[in-house]
Amino acid sequence: MTTNIILSGVGGQGILTIAAVLDTAALNQNFFIKQSEVHGMSQRGGAVQSHVRISDKQIFSDLIPEGKADLILSVEPMELLRYIPFLKKDGWLVTDSESFINTPNYPKKDDLIEEIKKHPNHVIVNATEIAKSIGNSKVANMVLLGAASAIIPLSEESLVQAIKTLFQHKSEKIIRLNLEAFSEGKKVGEAIIPLPAEK
Repeated sequence: MTTNIILSGVGGQGILTIAAVLDTAALNQNFFIKQSEVHGMSQRGGAVQSHVRISDKQIFSDLIPEGKADLILSVEPMELLRYIPFLKKDGWLVTDSESFINTPNYPKKDDLIEEIKKHPNHVIVNATEIAKSIGNSKVANMVLLGAASAIIPLSEESLVQAIKTLFQHKSEKIIRLNLEAFSEGKKVGEAIIPLPAEK
């Protein structure tokens, strides 16, 4: 079993936090993991992407070849579309429907969504709105992780424990917000994604 995940978004949206949760959860389950990242975090709004590879066997490369990604998980729809060439034929797209407009010629949101919907396996989540309703728009990344969790070969228990571990130095409120965001996203994903095989 090897699962290849591309995470994308812009600086400040919590892409590397999603990667850290996946890394921690995979290690909790004694899986091998490789991760690489490119980010413009010094410039908030710069493109951020990370390759995460999870396997029950040793992995030698941290980069995902074109056409080999099982999942592209994006916190922003235009950033998702940048990585479509990496998607497997039967791979999944999971994205927030909310745009982060950081260029003057940013495409129309409806056009982006229409392009994403051309792919049969897609989950478009209003993650920012769900996060705001929980109490903090910054947890949209955990909403999206929850929505994608049915595709990821990690147990809910290990993902929840990883979230608790990563935020253990924050307040109880921050931990609760992130766990609630993950749970709400999971409900959205489960309504769309077919039940996976036993994890």
